[in-house]
Amino acid sequence: MAIDAYIPAGLTRRAKGFIRSHGYWTGRHDVERYRVRWEEHGVPAAQIDRVVAFEAVWGGLALPPSPHYDGGPRTLSGDVPEGPDPDWHFEAGMQRTALPYAFMIGPNGEFGLHAGKWVPLHASVEGWVEALALADHARNWARTTTTLKGAAVDELVLDGFEAVPEVAGLADTWWRGTDSLVAVYRGEAEVLDAPQCLTATIYAGLDEWGLRGLGPTG
Repeated sequence: MAIDAYIPAGLTRRAKGFIRSHGYWTGRHDVERYRVRWEEHGVPAAQIDRVVAFEAVWGGLALPPSPHYDGGPRTLSGDVPEGPDPDWHFEAGMQRTALPYAFMIGPNGEFGLHAGKWVPLHASVEGWVEALALADHARNWARTTTTLKGAAVDELVLDGFEAVPEVAGLADTWWRGTDSLVAVYRGEAEVLDAPQCLTATIYAGLDEWGLRGLGPTG
């Protein structure tokens, strides 16, 4: 089956092009085979349904590494939900490297980090994928790239910038100015209580194409 048949609806043309050019599916898992076992261990049917739905859309998708979080999940793949009520989470995919946190899907579909503490990065999986696509686009089009760390990030002045809505940012956000894009990554700083991990990347020297890429599908 052509890769276009797997690409979820609702993504921007930029994100769809990113998946089409750089992504591939390794194969979805049959989550239903685990349903009885998980229910015997106290997992509610509704939470299993969430993993089934996630796997049907995203299961097996492999994308290029994220600029942070040591690249993000190797592939997107759901696993057994972890409770208790009302804050059930399930794994979004295995790490590429040894990390002190896991990539999880939150109770409202957020994509984030869990290390005994839950920090949602984006309000949806789509937001995570859009952020990967935007980072790839910005790296290719920016004339200069600057990285800030720790306290320097809090000193950023973003007056006149607008939030980039498609990334559905929570702990991690993207901002669009007149000739630059700014990505702010707060996830590790928050989940590890390590303010020195706070990071921002400034992609400057962008024209209108560089600022927006292919834009939304409408």
